[in-house]
Amino acid sequence: MEREVTIPAIERGLAKSGRDRASFQLSCPMFVVTGNDEEAMAQSRAINCKQIAFYGSTPAYRPVLEMHGWGALQDELNILSKRGEWDAMGECISDDILDEFAIVAEPKDVARRINERCGDILDRIVCSMEFADTDQQREFVQSMRSAGS
Repeated sequence: MEREVTIPAIERGLAKSGRDRASFQLSCPMFVVTGNDEEAMAQSRAINCKQIAFYGSTPAYRPVLEMHGWGALQDELNILSKRGEWDAMGECISDDILDEFAIVAEPKDVARRINERCGDILDRIVCSMEFADTDQQREFVQSMRSAGS
């Protein structure tokens, strides 16, 4: 979606205002599914699936789902949200959908995967992740810096 819709819209706006891309910083929140073991990965997956389902239940996000051929999912998620069936909503998010909207990787691979997916278009990212300890957090930050070089 970024490359097909967002970036062209930004470029049109910048051109209209007489600015270039270097004068503009693009930031994006990222869904990140990661963990140090199977249990942590499963927990992270469940949390992110629920979050994606919550967004998907909102009619404004239907075009995003439609772009990938999942438009009908918006109706289902919307109905479930009105019933308060939050767990069931998360279960509607398949691996394909999760892979499209989230980075799914072991902690050591997250920075590389973010860079592969969108390092050429984003200036900043915002992601929420659990870290086992400060060493793992430091390692992640260093890997993000290295991936961006």
